[in-house]
Amino acid sequence: MATGGNSLPSGTDGSKRTVCYFYDPEVGNYYYGQGHPMKPHRMRMTHALLAHYGLLQHMHVMKPNPAREKDLCRFHADDYVSFLRRITPESTQDQLRQLKRFNVGEDCPVFDGLYNFCQTYAGGSIGGAVKLNHGHCDIAVNWAGGLHHAKKCEASGFCYVNDIVLAILELLKTHERVLYIDIDIHHGDGVEEAFYVTDRVMTVSFHKFGDYFPGTGDILDNGYGAGKYYALNVPLDDGIDDESYQSLFKPIISKVMEVYRPGAVVLQCGADSLSGDRLGCFNLSVKGHAECVRFMRSFNVPLLLLGGGGYTIRNVARCWCYETGVALGVEIDDKMPEHEYIEYFGPEYTLHVAPSNMENKNSREMLDEIRISLLDNLSKLQHAPSVQFQERPPDTYFPEANEEDEDNKDERNYPEYDGNIDYESKPGRVKMEFLEPVPNDKNEEAIDQLSKKGGVDSH
Repeated sequence: MATGGNSLPSGTDGSKRTVCYFYDPEVGNYYYGQGHPMKPHRMRMTHALLAHYGLLQHMHVMKPNPAREKDLCRFHADDYVSFLRRITPESTQDQLRQLKRFNVGEDCPVFDGLYNFCQTYAGGSIGGAVKLNHGHCDIAVNWAGGLHHAKKCEASGFCYVNDIVLAILELLKTHERVLYIDIDIHHGDGVEEAFYVTDRVMTVSFHKFGDYFPGTGDILDNGYGAGKYYALNVPLDDGIDDESYQSLFKPIISKVMEVYRPGAVVLQCGADSLSGDRLGCFNLSVKGHAECVRFMRSFNVPLLLLGGGGYTIRNVARCWCYETGVALGVEIDDKMPEHEYIEYFGPEYTLHVAPSNMENKNSREMLDEIRISLLDNLSKLQHAPSVQFQERPPDTYFPEANEEDEDNKDERNYPEYDGNIDYESKPGRVKMEFLEPVPNDKNEEAIDQLSKKGGVDSH
């Protein structure tokens, strides 16, 4: 592994991390439509900050191969994926029944390039899981991913394909247990539902609860059957601040790590839990949000960082840039460097913004009750449930450097792309790599077996 991916020492553990960062230059071009709060342009803003802060030089920067239809169907229903592939803005009038059936319309609109967008963000998350499985990095980052509401047969909450479930399924090929943590302000319902009846995946969601989308995530919802107590929900009220949030996050996650001992962790870093979000009502600072990343990094367990919600896009870019630095162990300046989107960040032109003075409706008594209840649930678990592997599914394949035919075939998908990205403000070039998943029937058999054993929700 090239030393260029090694991070700088930082934090209490003081050790380096190798980071793989997935980014497709086209992802910022997708547009949900006028007035829609979800703006993929925020990924381009985040990437520009990473470039001008000089963080790309400390990571392996990768352009993911698009997830194929077969990859998406490891979790999603065939007819739903086929519909996403076919539907266009011009054909919606002919597909009204299908649009209603698959919940595609207002919150989840049809826009130009919809299926390619799904392939792109899902490909980055699956690719990150593959890199972790191969031991090619300690932390994989895909800020375009984290779309946690999508269900097996329908879109939901701006999410069409559940890249998180697909990435976890990839991780389960290598790891007996995978931990999923969600710090988006919205409940991670799609991921919880997918793994609600298995102990191979533990889901922990910290979210606003009560008359708030998607309406799920009660503290009493904790799994079923073999998955009993392997779903943890932390229901929160408006205005929660950094100190209150960490008074729950750290003790609960510490106990989870001690009892469950996951082989890999997926952390969904939805930035709509930040203060001042267009759709959110929490009061976290960028540093308070990033403290969750810092804490998970300290366990030195393979870690996949994903994006998610976030609708005040200047703050989303601030947050994910800073959290990339945390993953690397690089502390970056508050004063923002000049870059092509600098006007978004005025008048402060800083990375950090002060939280508001909104009321914190989460009382100390309420927080104590939640913490005690969830720690009690964790005490009922057997330590590190074992899994009987009949045959380990093969890892997704990586092309070797000398396989020119495969590489050239990939590049035909991106004729304008020469394998490098130039940034005027930075000397030198950033090498980007391709990932090529290869079909393997045994992979599908392994997923089928997991489904039959309660690993994936089948309804």
